[in-house]
Amino acid sequence: MTREAATTETGESVFIDRSDAERGADGLFYAVYVSESGDDPWGYFCSNCESFDNAMDTMGRIECNTCGNIRKPEEWDAAHE
Repeated sequence: MTREAATTETGESVFIDRSDAERGADGLFYAVYVSESGDDPWGYFCSNCESFDNAMDTMGRIECNTCGNIRKPEEWDAAHE
């Protein structure tokens, strides 16, 4: 598997795995790794606005801080609000 080399907004070299994606409301979030081997996860890449500036909470929700693209939590019920 080939991962795509990229540079974050802060100048870090990372690798995007376009075969490992999470569905967001406005676009996919691709897994990003520190190394091409994919041994060390780094975060996510938002395909909607092509930003690495994303946040994940303890329930698995991913939100892009640039465009607001969001992946809902893995498990959700009204008690989590």
